[in-house]
Amino acid sequence: MTPNNNNGRSRTYTWQDPSPAAQAARKQTGLDFFNNMIQGQLPQPPIAKTLDFALTEADEGTAVFEIDCSEFHYNPLGTVHGGVIATLLDSAMSCAVHTLLPAGSGYTTVEMKVNFVRPILADTGPLRCIGTIVHGGRRIATAEGKLVDANGKLYAHGTTTCFIFSV
Repeated sequence: MTPNNNNGRSRTYTWQDPSPAAQAARKQTGLDFFNNMIQGQLPQPPIAKTLDFALTEADEGTAVFEIDCSEFHYNPLGTVHGGVIATLLDSAMSCAVHTLLPAGSGYTTVEMKVNFVRPILADTGPLRCIGTIVHGGRRIATAEGKLVDANGKLYAHGTTTCFIFSV
């Protein structure tokens, strides 16, 4: 049975073909790749458009994403869904790893732990998710991430392990 919804809301968004970015990722260092993305020379990935977040900073061993959560991020209990938070942390932490990779290298997340500290609502305001490398080895790298508001108040944090490989 479909509920009668008289307060329907909608959201429309567009994204660019991700193929050029995927090809560039194989040919550029991780840091060059992300800086080209931040400068608009390469498109942000479709997931960033879907969840309405963006990569805003990248440096050696660090990646920062920003989001201003909205009602469309909500779970059935009226708070931002944990999957949105986990996706932000995964993005920031794994991209921090990627900033240290040479051209021709890739990575994949093999393990991630997320701690949700407090609920996030549509009126929480802009949040920054900062990923920082902890250990960068030849095959395994680890990173940590923090999701904070403009005042530095912590909303979630996590750790990841990434497997590094040649592409």
